[in-house]
Amino acid sequence: MSSAAQFREVFNDFIVVAIPTRTDFRGINVREAALFRGPAGWSEFSPFLEYDNNEARTWLKAAVEGAYQEWPRLLRGEVKVNATLPRVSAEKVPEVLARFPGCTTIKIKIDDFENDHYLVEAALEEVPDAKIRLDVNGGWSLQQALLNLHDYHLRFGKVFEYVEQPCLALEDLRALKAEIPFKIAVDESIRKNLGSDLAALREVADVAIVKWAPSGGIAAARGLIESIGLPAVVSSALDTGIGISHSAALAASLSGAEYACGLGTVSLLMDDVVEPPVVAINGVISVGRSTPSSGQLHKYLASPERHNWWQNRITSIWNSGLSEEVKDLGWLK
Repeated sequence: MSSAAQFREVFNDFIVVAIPTRTDFRGINVREAALFRGPAGWSEFSPFLEYDNNEARTWLKAAVEGAYQEWPRLLRGEVKVNATLPRVSAEKVPEVLARFPGCTTIKIKIDDFENDHYLVEAALEEVPDAKIRLDVNGGWSLQQALLNLHDYHLRFGKVFEYVEQPCLALEDLRALKAEIPFKIAVDESIRKNLGSDLAALREVADVAIVKWAPSGGIAAARGLIESIGLPAVVSSALDTGIGISHSAALAASLSGAEYACGLGTVSLLMDDVVEPPVVAINGVISVGRSTPSSGQLHKYLASPERHNWWQNRITSIWNSGLSEEVKDLGWLK
Protein backbone atom coordinates (compact mmCIF):
# COMPACT_ATOMS: atom_id res chain seq x y z
CA MET A 1 0.00 0.00 0.00
CA SER A 2 1.40 3.42 -0.93
CA SER A 3 2.11 6.01 1.76
CA ALA A 4 -0.67 8.20 0.34
CA ALA A 5 -3.13 5.30 0.59
CA GLN A 6 -2.00 4.56 4.14
CA PHE A 7 -2.54 8.20 5.04
CA ARG A 8 -6.08 8.17 3.62
CA GLU A 9 -6.84 4.94 5.47
CA VAL A 10 -5.96 6.38 8.89
CA PHE A 11 -6.86 10.05 8.39
CA ASN A 12 -10.27 9.74 6.75
CA ASP A 13 -11.85 12.85 5.16
CA PHE A 14 -8.68 14.82 5.93
CA ILE A 15 -9.19 18.55 5.54
CA VAL A 16 -7.34 21.68 6.66
CA VAL A 17 -9.14 24.86 7.68
CA ALA A 18 -7.88 28.39 8.33
CA ILE A 19 -10.09 30.57 10.55
CA PRO A 20 -9.23 34.21 11.32
CA THR A 21 -8.99 35.21 14.98
CA ARG A 22 -10.86 38.20 16.37
CA THR A 23 -7.72 39.65 17.95
CA ASP A 24 -4.02 38.92 17.81
CA PHE A 25 -3.62 35.95 20.17
CA ARG A 26 -0.09 34.62 20.81
CA GLY A 27 0.89 36.44 17.62
CA ILE A 28 -1.75 34.47 15.70
CA ASN A 29 -4.32 36.11 13.45
CA VAL A 30 -5.32 32.99 11.49
CA ARG A 31 -5.79 29.64 13.23
CA GLU A 32 -5.09 26.59 11.10
CA ALA A 33 -6.33 23.13 12.04
CA ALA A 34 -6.20 19.72 10.37
CA LEU A 35 -9.43 17.74 10.81
CA PHE A 36 -10.11 14.09 10.07
CA ARG A 37 -12.55 11.34 10.92
CA GLY A 38 -12.23 7.86 12.44
CA PRO A 39 -14.70 5.21 13.60
CA ALA A 40 -15.34 7.08 16.88
CA GLY A 41 -15.91 10.45 15.19
CA TRP A 42 -14.12 13.63 14.13
CA SER A 43 -10.85 14.80 15.62
CA GLU A 44 -8.39 17.67 15.30
CA PHE A 45 -4.64 18.14 14.99
CA SER A 46 -3.61 21.76 15.46
CA PRO A 47 -0.28 22.27 17.24
CA PHE A 48 1.05 25.78 16.82
CA LEU A 49 3.19 26.26 13.74
CA GLU A 50 6.42 26.90 15.64
CA TYR A 51 6.29 23.56 17.47
CA ASP A 52 8.75 20.98 16.20
CA ASN A 53 7.76 17.40 15.42
CA ASN A 54 8.80 16.15 18.84
CA GLU A 55 6.45 18.55 20.64
CA ALA A 56 3.69 18.11 18.05
CA ARG A 57 3.86 14.31 18.41
CA THR A 58 1.70 14.24 21.53
CA TRP A 59 -0.88 16.40 19.75
CA LEU A 60 -1.11 13.87 16.92
CA LYS A 61 -1.41 11.01 19.37
CA ALA A 62 -4.32 12.83 21.02
CA ALA A 63 -5.94 13.46 17.65
CA VAL A 64 -5.74 9.80 16.63
CA GLU A 65 -7.12 8.70 20.00
CA GLY A 66 -10.00 11.14 19.52
CA ALA A 67 -10.90 9.63 16.14
CA TYR A 68 -10.46 5.97 17.07
CA GLN A 69 -11.37 5.64 20.75
CA GLU A 70 -14.65 6.12 22.55
CA TRP A 71 -14.72 8.63 25.38
CA PRO A 72 -14.63 7.47 29.01
CA ARG A 73 -17.78 7.63 31.11
CA LEU A 74 -18.96 11.22 31.43
CA LEU A 75 -20.14 12.48 34.82
CA ARG A 76 -21.93 15.59 33.56
CA GLY A 77 -23.45 16.89 30.35
CA GLU A 78 -21.98 20.38 30.50
CA VAL A 79 -18.91 22.08 31.89
CA LYS A 80 -18.47 25.55 33.33
CA VAL A 81 -15.99 27.73 31.42
CA ASN A 82 -14.09 30.96 31.95
CA ALA A 83 -13.90 33.97 29.69
CA THR A 84 -10.51 34.64 28.11
CA LEU A 85 -9.33 38.22 27.75
CA PRO A 86 -6.30 38.82 25.48
CA ARG A 87 -4.18 41.95 25.75
CA VAL A 88 -6.55 44.38 24.03
CA SER A 89 -7.24 48.07 24.55
CA ALA A 90 -9.57 49.02 27.40
CA GLU A 91 -12.38 50.08 25.06
CA LYS A 92 -12.44 46.60 23.50
CA VAL A 93 -12.82 44.72 26.78
CA PRO A 94 -16.67 44.94 26.87
CA GLU A 95 -16.83 43.62 23.30
CA VAL A 96 -14.55 40.66 24.11
CA LEU A 97 -16.33 39.72 27.34
CA ALA A 98 -19.74 39.97 25.67
CA ARG A 99 -18.75 36.88 23.66
CA PHE A 100 -18.61 34.86 26.90
CA PRO A 101 -22.19 35.23 28.20
CA GLY A 102 -22.70 34.07 31.77
CA CYS A 103 -18.99 33.51 32.49
CA THR A 104 -18.10 34.80 35.96
CA THR A 105 -14.44 33.75 35.85
CA ILE A 106 -12.11 35.76 33.59
CA LYS A 107 -8.63 34.69 32.54
CA ILE A 108 -6.48 37.65 31.52
CA LYS A 109 -3.24 37.46 29.54
CA ILE A 110 -0.75 39.92 31.02
CA ASP A 111 2.87 41.02 30.77
CA ASP A 112 3.18 43.14 33.92
CA PHE A 113 1.25 45.40 36.31
CA GLU A 114 2.25 48.76 34.87
CA ASN A 115 1.06 48.02 31.35
CA ASP A 116 -1.82 45.62 31.99
CA HIS A 117 -3.59 46.51 35.25
CA TYR A 118 -6.16 48.39 33.14
CA LEU A 119 -7.36 45.01 31.82
CA VAL A 120 -8.30 43.92 35.33
CA GLU A 121 -10.02 47.26 35.97
CA ALA A 122 -12.00 47.03 32.73
CA ALA A 123 -12.95 43.40 33.36
CA LEU A 124 -14.25 44.18 36.84
CA GLU A 125 -16.26 47.10 35.48
CA GLU A 126 -18.05 44.63 33.18
CA VAL A 127 -18.34 41.75 35.68
CA PRO A 128 -17.94 43.27 39.18
CA ASP A 129 -18.05 39.94 41.04
CA ALA A 130 -15.73 38.10 38.65
CA LYS A 131 -13.00 35.75 39.74
CA ILE A 132 -9.84 36.89 37.96
CA ARG A 133 -7.07 34.63 36.69
CA LEU A 134 -3.77 36.17 35.59
CA ASP A 135 -1.84 34.23 32.94
CA VAL A 136 1.85 35.10 32.61
CA ASN A 137 3.03 32.14 30.49
CA GLY A 138 6.21 31.88 32.54
CA GLY A 139 7.32 35.36 31.57
CA TRP A 140 8.62 36.63 34.92
CA SER A 141 11.75 36.16 36.97
CA LEU A 142 11.19 35.60 40.69
CA GLN A 143 11.88 39.26 41.44
CA GLN A 144 9.51 40.45 38.71
CA ALA A 145 6.81 38.12 39.99
CA LEU A 146 7.14 39.40 43.54
CA LEU A 147 6.95 43.04 42.44
CA ASN A 148 4.08 42.61 39.98
CA LEU A 149 1.95 40.43 42.21
CA HIS A 150 2.49 42.77 45.15
CA ASP A 151 1.14 45.61 43.01
CA TYR A 152 -1.82 43.57 41.73
CA HIS A 153 -2.74 42.51 45.26
CA LEU A 154 -2.33 46.03 46.64
CA ARG A 155 -4.54 47.47 43.89
CA PHE A 156 -7.25 44.80 43.60
CA GLY A 157 -7.19 42.74 46.79
CA LYS A 158 -8.70 39.25 46.83
CA VAL A 159 -10.33 39.14 43.38
CA PHE A 160 -7.72 36.72 42.06
CA GLU A 161 -8.51 33.01 41.84
CA TYR A 162 -4.92 32.20 40.88
CA VAL A 163 -1.94 33.34 38.85
CA GLU A 164 -0.97 30.96 36.05
CA GLN A 165 2.69 30.10 35.48
CA PRO A 166 4.25 33.31 36.85
CA CYS A 167 7.75 31.78 36.58
CA LEU A 168 9.16 28.76 34.78
CA ALA A 169 11.79 27.50 37.23
CA LEU A 170 10.45 25.26 40.00
CA GLU A 171 12.77 26.83 42.56
CA ASP A 172 11.33 30.25 41.69
CA LEU A 173 7.76 28.95 42.03
CA ARG A 174 8.63 27.42 45.40
CA ALA A 175 10.07 30.69 46.68
CA LEU A 176 7.17 32.68 45.27
CA LYS A 177 4.54 30.43 46.81
CA ALA A 178 5.99 31.13 50.25
CA GLU A 179 5.71 34.90 49.75
CA ILE A 180 2.45 35.71 47.96
CA PRO A 181 -1.27 35.55 48.90
CA PHE A 182 -2.12 34.01 45.50
CA LYS A 183 -2.74 30.44 44.48
CA ILE A 184 -0.34 29.34 41.74
CA ALA A 185 -1.39 27.33 38.69
CA VAL A 186 1.10 25.55 36.44
CA ASP A 187 0.77 24.99 32.69
CA GLU A 188 4.16 25.09 30.93
CA SER A 189 5.70 23.29 33.93
CA ILE A 190 3.50 20.34 32.97
CA ARG A 191 3.40 20.22 29.20
CA LYS A 192 7.08 21.03 28.74
CA ASN A 193 8.08 18.17 31.09
CA LEU A 194 5.69 15.34 30.26
CA GLY A 195 8.38 12.66 30.61
CA SER A 196 9.32 13.77 34.13
CA ASP A 197 8.00 12.92 37.57
CA LEU A 198 5.54 15.77 38.08
CA ALA A 199 4.57 14.91 41.65
CA ALA A 200 7.01 17.61 42.81
CA LEU A 201 4.60 20.22 41.45
CA ARG A 202 2.44 19.68 44.55
CA GLU A 203 5.10 21.53 46.53
CA VAL A 204 5.16 24.61 44.29
CA ALA A 205 1.61 24.97 42.94
CA ASP A 206 -2.05 24.69 43.85
CA VAL A 207 -3.70 24.00 40.49
CA ALA A 208 -2.72 21.97 37.41
CA ILE A 209 -3.64 23.28 33.95
CA VAL A 210 -4.09 20.26 31.69
CA LYS A 211 -4.79 20.34 27.96
CA TRP A 212 -6.18 17.48 25.90
CA ALA A 213 -3.92 17.70 22.85
CA PRO A 214 -0.56 18.65 24.45
CA SER A 215 -1.07 15.84 27.00
CA GLY A 216 -1.48 13.18 24.32
CA GLY A 217 -5.22 12.57 24.62
CA ILE A 218 -7.90 11.93 27.21
CA ALA A 219 -6.39 8.75 28.68
CA ALA A 220 -2.95 10.35 28.99
CA ALA A 221 -4.39 13.55 30.50
CA ARG A 222 -6.38 11.61 33.10
CA GLY A 223 -3.24 9.72 34.07
CA LEU A 224 -1.31 12.97 34.25
CA ILE A 225 -3.87 14.56 36.55
CA GLU A 226 -3.79 11.53 38.83
CA SER A 227 0.01 11.52 39.01
CA ILE A 228 0.25 15.25 39.72
CA GLY A 229 -2.36 15.08 42.47
CA LEU A 230 -3.56 18.70 42.25
CA PRO A 231 -7.01 20.06 41.38
CA ALA A 232 -7.15 20.32 37.59
CA VAL A 233 -8.41 22.95 35.19
CA VAL A 234 -8.92 21.56 31.69
CA SER A 235 -7.95 24.20 29.18
CA SER A 236 -7.72 24.46 25.40
CA ALA A 237 -5.16 25.60 22.87
CA LEU A 238 -7.31 27.81 20.62
CA ASP A 239 -8.97 24.76 19.06
CA THR A 240 -11.98 24.62 16.79
CA GLY A 241 -15.19 23.13 18.14
CA ILE A 242 -13.90 19.67 17.20
CA GLY A 243 -10.92 19.88 19.52
CA ILE A 244 -12.98 21.62 22.20
CA SER A 245 -15.44 18.71 22.23
CA HIS A 246 -12.66 16.30 23.25
CA SER A 247 -11.39 18.69 25.93
CA ALA A 248 -14.92 19.05 27.28
CA ALA A 249 -15.24 15.26 27.43
CA LEU A 250 -12.00 15.13 29.43
CA ALA A 251 -13.35 17.72 31.86
CA ALA A 252 -16.71 15.94 32.14
CA SER A 253 -14.97 12.64 32.93
CA LEU A 254 -13.24 14.05 36.03
CA SER A 255 -14.86 13.72 39.44
CA GLY A 256 -13.85 17.19 40.64
CA ALA A 257 -15.46 20.29 39.16
CA GLU A 258 -14.08 22.98 41.48
CA TYR A 259 -12.84 25.34 38.79
CA ALA A 260 -14.26 26.69 35.54
CA CYS A 261 -12.47 25.27 32.50
CA GLY A 262 -10.63 27.25 29.84
CA LEU A 263 -12.77 25.86 27.02
CA GLY A 264 -14.62 28.91 25.74
CA THR A 265 -11.89 29.91 23.31
CA VAL A 266 -13.85 29.33 20.09
CA SER A 267 -15.18 32.81 20.92
CA LEU A 268 -11.70 34.15 20.14
CA LEU A 269 -12.08 32.91 16.55
CA MET A 270 -14.20 34.66 13.94
CA ASP A 271 -16.22 31.46 13.48
CA ASP A 272 -16.22 27.71 14.00
CA VAL A 273 -16.35 24.65 11.76
CA VAL A 274 -19.27 23.41 13.87
CA GLU A 275 -22.79 24.81 13.60
CA PRO A 276 -23.84 26.16 16.00
CA PRO A 277 -20.36 27.07 17.27
CA VAL A 278 -19.10 25.48 20.48
CA VAL A 279 -19.23 28.60 22.64
CA ALA A 280 -20.40 29.47 26.14
CA ILE A 281 -24.11 29.83 26.81
CA ASN A 282 -24.98 30.90 30.36
CA GLY A 283 -21.40 30.25 31.37
CA VAL A 284 -21.25 26.62 30.22
CA ILE A 285 -20.65 24.55 27.11
CA SER A 286 -22.43 21.30 26.36
CA VAL A 287 -20.51 18.04 26.13
CA GLY A 288 -20.97 15.90 23.02
CA ARG A 289 -19.24 14.71 19.88
CA SER A 290 -18.96 17.54 17.36
CA THR A 291 -19.30 17.13 13.61
CA PRO A 292 -18.15 19.88 11.24
CA SER A 293 -20.61 21.54 8.90
CA SER A 294 -19.81 20.99 5.22
CA GLY A 295 -20.65 24.64 4.57
CA GLN A 296 -18.24 25.84 7.26
CA LEU A 297 -15.50 23.52 6.02
CA HIS A 298 -15.89 24.96 2.54
CA LYS A 299 -15.97 28.53 3.85
CA TYR A 300 -12.70 28.19 5.76
CA LEU A 301 -10.91 25.69 3.52
CA ALA A 302 -7.15 26.31 3.59
CA SER A 303 -5.15 26.69 0.40
CA PRO A 304 -3.78 23.60 -1.36
CA GLU A 305 -0.29 24.62 -0.25
CA ARG A 306 -1.32 24.68 3.40
CA HIS A 307 -3.21 21.39 3.00
CA ASN A 308 -0.04 19.76 1.69
CA TRP A 309 2.07 21.34 4.44
CA TRP A 310 -0.14 19.83 7.16
CA GLN A 311 -0.33 16.46 5.42
CA ASN A 312 3.45 16.35 5.15
CA ARG A 313 3.81 17.34 8.79
CA ILE A 314 1.48 14.57 9.94
CA THR A 315 3.13 12.01 7.67
CA SER A 316 6.57 12.87 9.06
CA ILE A 317 5.42 12.48 12.67
CA TRP A 318 3.38 9.37 11.93
CA ASN A 319 6.30 7.63 10.22
CA SER A 320 8.77 8.52 12.98
CA GLY A 321 7.40 5.82 15.28
CA LEU A 322 3.97 7.05 16.32
CA SER A 323 2.20 4.63 13.98
CA GLU A 324 3.82 1.68 15.75
CA GLU A 325 2.98 3.09 19.18
CA VAL A 326 -0.67 3.55 18.20
CA LYS A 327 -0.81 0.00 16.78
CA ASP A 328 0.65 -1.36 20.02
CA LEU A 329 -2.12 0.42 21.94
CA GLY A 330 -4.67 -1.41 19.81
CA TRP A 331 -6.34 1.75 18.50
CA LEU A 332 -6.14 0.72 14.84
CA LYS A 333 -7.83 -2.49 13.79
